[in-house]
Amino acid sequence: MFLGVGDVVGMQLRHPVPGTLEFTESTMVLVVFGGIAWAQIRRAHIRVELVYLQVGKKMRSAMDIIASVAGIVFFALLTWQGGLEAVYSWQIGEATSGLLRFPLWPARWILVFGSVLMILQFLLDLWHDITRFGDPHPVEFG
Repeated sequence: MFLGVGDVVGMQLRHPVPGTLEFTESTMVLVVFGGIAWAQIRRAHIRVELVYLQVGKKMRSAMDIIASVAGIVFFALLTWQGGLEAVYSWQIGEATSGLLRFPLWPARWILVFGSVLMILQFLLDLWHDITRFGDPHPVEFG
């Protein structure tokens, strides 16, 4: 935030902060993929609850199972392709093409790491949802 404000003020004074755009682009991956698994731990991701809140606990568990499986598939594909891109980026020494050159491979590895954490959390959620589905008296959680 301070870097962005400094860059905006600097642009008005005709002396922008060099490398602000490149640094912001790379750190955005850390912000998003660093917190995505944490949001899943708390089950705080956005979901459409129009139908979800209108069905019984068994059906909610079934919907949660389907969502967890879909999440595992999506993030497995993201991890696979992100891993290929991260390896390639590291091999060629990929960097931004601005005034300051920031390496891009660390951000690509952060994406892979965050995706792996997300898969692990989805697996834990799936296990919980499956056991809750088989329970004759399921307990709600937030």
